[in-house]
Amino acid sequence: MHEYTTSESLRKHMLAVEAAMRAYAEKFREDADRWGLAGLIHDFDYERFPNAAHSATEEHPAHGVRILRERGWPDDILQAILGHATYSGVGRESTMAKALFAVDELTGLVTATALVRPSKSLHEVDARSVRKKMKDKAFARGVNRDDVVLGAQELGVDLDGHIQFVIDAMRARAADLGLDGTGV
Repeated sequence: MHEYTTSESLRKHMLAVEAAMRAYAEKFREDADRWGLAGLIHDFDYERFPNAAHSATEEHPAHGVRILRERGWPDDILQAILGHATYSGVGRESTMAKALFAVDELTGLVTATALVRPSKSLHEVDARSVRKKMKDKAFARGVNRDDVVLGAQELGVDLDGHIQFVIDAMRARAADLGLDGTGV
């Protein structure tokens, strides 16, 4: 992650996704370390190979997956990473892949909701406040709301419950994410 990612905000996003993936792995009685790694590494190539390339095979996440495959990363993690980008054309068949897609955009929306709080703390964010911000299309424009809804559907979880679950997972790492209210 650090080898390819210099942006502190992107690193924090990957940490947030890792936290949510670990929590879902525990909920589904899966390997939390493996799922956490998928979340932690899923955007490692984004700075160097953003989605503006000429073809889907030259951009994120396909380029990153090639690098990881060369380094011996397991196929289930690679498939989940490819599946988190709808434009990759790779389906989300495993529960890990569905979870990664479901938490990726949502962690960004949760983070943005916390950052507009005076305290900048996740401890003041709940599902209701995130849903309210979700309706405001001008807020956190980069977050694809349709993907947030689709992710919960594909994972087979209630949207409000999913949002609160991700908030709770992120709260456990609030200090690492700079969202514990101490940096105000």
